Amino acid sequence: MDDSRTISVTVNGVKHRAEVEPRTLLVYFLREHLGLTGTHVGCDTSQCGACTIHLNGRAVKSCTILAVQANGAEITTIEGLAREGALHPVQEGFREKHGLQCGYCTPGMIMSAAYLLKTNPSPTEDEIKHALEGNLCRCTGYVNIVESIRWAAAKMMKGEE
Repeated sequence: MDDSRTISVTVNGVKHRAEVEPRTLLVYFLREHLGLTGTHVGCDTSQCGACTIHLNGRAVKSCTILAVQANGAEITTIEGLAREGALHPVQEGFREKHGLQCGYCTPGMIMSAAYLLKTNPSPTEDEIKHALEGNLCRCTGYVNIVESIRWAAAKMMKGEE
């Protein structure tokens, strides 16, 4: 018996209709059905944050959501954060301030940071650290990640988006 369900989602501004099994996690739908492999699977237990995306404008871990639950949603992945060929300021900040090492956690960190700056344009260092509590990096000491986000916040405050 085929239990598949039809879902319709808008991902990075593009509408998609697809048949999915009810148990398919959103992270696997994005990676395997749509080929958007920038959203990483790091732990499958919602601990690491590598799979963070924006769902209807909110930062969420896509390994905790079924694809069928996202039916009708607007989704932004790391691939859709840049606009018209220009990096998002957080992406730029990670490049300018060396906020990455191996890069595995970077998409999730960037998506969490972009949401933070959308909701709090001028966060303190403690607020940045608190916003990143759900994202783990196994390579850095987080210092450059925090600096990258502070750099992006300053750029965005100046209106240089």
